[in-house]
Amino acid sequence: MKSQALAPDFLALAVLLAAGTAYAVYRFFTSLRRDRFAADTPVARIRSAAQGYVHVEGRAGPPPEGPIAAPLSGLPCVWWDYKIEHRTSVGNRNEWNVIDRAASVAPFSLRDADGECLVGPVGADVTPTSHETWYGDVSRPACLPGLEGRTWSPDRNYRYTERLISEGAHLTVLGELRSRSIVESIEGEVGKVVVGWKQDQAGLLARFDHNHDGHLDAEEWEAARAAAREQVEASLASKDARVSVVGQTTHGEPFLIAPLDGKHLVSREKHRAVLALAASVLLALLTAWAAQKALLR
Repeated sequence: MKSQALAPDFLALAVLLAAGTAYAVYRFFTSLRRDRFAADTPVARIRSAAQGYVHVEGRAGPPPEGPIAAPLSGLPCVWWDYKIEHRTSVGNRNEWNVIDRAASVAPFSLRDADGECLVGPVGADVTPTSHETWYGDVSRPACLPGLEGRTWSPDRNYRYTERLISEGAHLTVLGELRSRSIVESIEGEVGKVVVGWKQDQAGLLARFDHNHDGHLDAEEWEAARAAAREQVEASLASKDARVSVVGQTTHGEPFLIAPLDGKHLVSREKHRAVLALAASVLLALLTAWAAQKALLR
């Protein structure tokens, strides 16, 4: 009776295919889950959206601090990430090693017909509005090149990849909406106003030194604080004292940012789920075939 032996090449192939099968199954369930959340979570108006998991749509705007530009290309955007790779030769092969990568973390604005909120992109699965790859001979490009930088040549040892969300893009965001106060407390703001007034002693005395003795007594200080409180409350009454932020979820729901409407987002995830299912079935069959070939009689 012949003993069985393992064919190393087919065994390695079977292990590789099994890993691919597991990943395809994971992608299938991930896309299926995203499809369910996108389809089952109705679109909410930003102004009236309840706190918790939401589906909102609107136009992307810059962060509250002002417009931003992408670090590599200099193009205006509301969100960016980039990757810089360096080429090394290993035998007859070229390998690209990542030497720098980063992504923006600043919340940007999202506005619909009724209101506006912020979107904190940290932890989100982002689909960009543009995805550019080009090549150069320095570790950091000065800007996005013309057509001459689109293809690799032997004298170009650096590859740059940049993804952006453009200002004004229509976005669908699924994430957790939280509201927070613009100010920590009215008392804190009152204190800031009084400190500001103290910088102008002459003006402070002119307003609140009612007995003209050159300093403010306890009663006059109370009057100053009352005036500061009135100013703060008037300021808060003239604007929404709370801001809503859609960010990473706390219970594991998908956090997605995509330049699609809800209908097309659901369609995309269905399509991805079908492809992942087909890939998992095919890879499972190939795994079984390679495992059989690995056994030699």
